[in-house]
Amino acid sequence: QVQLVESGGGLVQAGGSLRLSCAASGHAFNAYVMGWFRQAPGKEREEREFVATISWNAMNTYYADSVKGRFTISRDNAKNTVYLQMNDLKPEDTAVYYCAADPSPRSIVAVTAYHSWGQGTQVTVSS
Repeated sequence: QVQLVESGGGLVQAGGSLRLSCAASGHAFNAYVMGWFRQAPGKEREEREFVATISWNAMNTYYADSVKGRFTISRDNAKNTVYLQMNDLKPEDTAVYYCAADPSPRSIVAVTAYHSWGQGTQVTVSS
């Protein structure tokens, strides 16, 4: 398994931008599919919402409809890091954002398909 540490969260006004980072250590980072999920206030872990995912070689990305066109996922395998660039943020984007990893998730959008998780970083968007 890999160990994941997110950073880059914070408080931003609606329409603003943030860039989240997720640094990985441990087993070969470039062997993992990486995903971003978010957990809104009052929601349980099992209710985390899929945000975006990227394949091991960055050739394939996939986004939730709610963030498509505003968020961009990317990775730098040389730095063992995956990023989530978030633009045009909205109050409904407020959540704790989690990085997740799995060598071969059976479903790229399912919380249960990813076996390694970070501790999360808080993103708060004010109106």
